[in-house]
Amino acid sequence: MIDVCCIGHITLDKVITPGSVVDMPGGTSFYFSNAQANLDISFVLVTAIADEEKHIAAELRNKGIEVEVIKSTHTVCFENRYEENQDNRTQRVTQKADPFSVSHVEGIDARIFHLGPLLAGDIPLDVIKFLSGKGIVSLDVQGYLREVRDQNVFAVDWQDKEAALNGLDILKANESEMEVLTGYNDPHKAARSLAAMGVKEVIITLGSQGSLIYADEVFYDIPAYQPSRIVDATGCGDTYMAGYLYQKAKGTGLQAAGNFAAAMATLKIENSGPFSGTAEDVYKRINMELP
Repeated sequence: MIDVCCIGHITLDKVITPGSVVDMPGGTSFYFSNAQANLDISFVLVTAIADEEKHIAAELRNKGIEVEVIKSTHTVCFENRYEENQDNRTQRVTQKADPFSVSHVEGIDARIFHLGPLLAGDIPLDVIKFLSGKGIVSLDVQGYLREVRDQNVFAVDWQDKEAALNGLDILKANESEMEVLTGYNDPHKAARSLAAMGVKEVIITLGSQGSLIYADEVFYDIPAYQPSRIVDATGCGDTYMAGYLYQKAKGTGLQAAGNFAAAMATLKIENSGPFSGTAEDVYKRINMELP
């Protein structure tokens, strides 16, 4: 029995700025898996990529990460074009990968399944329901709120949300995603709304304002640990969930699990690329912040 299994596509990301063009792997599964690499639990990634990108899976395996690769016609490719003002981003999807199916995951036994869809249709409803019968299901909702039309990405609501969220163990959303799902811009109201749809643990990430966890009608306020520098925020939410589910697998309480997740995300933002530290590094950061 594996402790944590992540299911999601690895992406090919092309980042275009006025001064450079950079190609790199990315996606929830990539950042989540790298963050698990040096943590003391058993972990497996289930991903779907084209033959041309199998070297990415090989590089993850070289870090000690177990990877199950499903052959896909294409690897999903995101093109992110930034203007001089880095807040202005145009996003396109130039390739889409094949969706996951129940047959791809029925042989995986894990205590916790973390689902990281990048686009609507990546992980169909029947896969969520099937996995809920096998273990705890955690979901990062972002992909279900993205629809591709003529290679352009549009924000949409999730048509299957009521069926998918009813009985879901853990849901993670950020400020904009919670508002799309619930209509509320107040995180406490949004969390209660998502819980009313059937989610057992709701996680709302609020950037520099920290995060909150809502479970059994109790709110847990999670601090934002101050970074010594801000280098690269890409994958911070995925790193947060890697830390949170690592602690969940160890039976840690929600407040302590959230604190660990937040500190781990802070360490990630201080460096370029995915998180490459250890649990000890995270505990040191938490202890530095204690009064």
